[in-house]
Amino acid sequence: MAAMSTPIRVVIVDDDPLVRAGLFLILGGDPGIEAVGEAADGNGALRRVAELSPDVVLMDIRMPHLDGLAATIEIAKRPSPPKVPSPPKVIVLTTFDADEYVVRALAGGASGFLLKDTPPAHIVDAIRRVAAGEPMLSPSVTEQLIRQVAQGASSGRAEAARRTTGHLTERELDVAIAVGRGLSNAEIGADLHMSLATVKAHISHIFTKLGATNRVQIAICVHDAGLL
Repeated sequence: MAAMSTPIRVVIVDDDPLVRAGLFLILGGDPGIEAVGEAADGNGALRRVAELSPDVVLMDIRMPHLDGLAATIEIAKRPSPPKVPSPPKVIVLTTFDADEYVVRALAGGASGFLLKDTPPAHIVDAIRRVAAGEPMLSPSVTEQLIRQVAQGASSGRAEAARRTTGHLTERELDVAIAVGRGLSNAEIGADLHMSLATVKAHISHIFTKLGATNRVQIAICVHDAGLL
């Protein structure tokens, strides 16, 4: 992925100082990423986001005072400062890939997650992808998360999802289903014979029509509607 013109600004949130120090070392080795701040709990994360306007927040889930789930939801819904196009993207950090809190965080507005044993190069790649608006969940992980969320799906939620996806055009629906399969923008373009710009335009329209804030929410919606 091409380097961005300015460094990606990252805030690291974890109640373990050794984890924070390790992440600072990992990110400090990449000139395209700048770790600009840290916090030990969700309250500190909200303060750092307000002070620093980062592009990405690496967020632990289980922390004292205010946990990462609550902080993620607050960050996703808070208005952006002037001249800042959108709230920072949140990548949650967890020890377990089947952790129910991670599923809830993704449904609440996070852009993805990393396991704490993720190799450093993959952490850097995930930050770049999320900052660029690309998905960072592999198809298998996306499927697993959607399956967990869908376990509690009611007939009412399925009907609501069908009504919502009914507002999409045929081509937008094709793109939404591809997002639900965990494909990147480039893969969607190749699969549906679209330019990257066209894929991005369709996804923007899908976000608006579905009221979604991230690609996982699109995937959950098309799953609930029985389209995957």
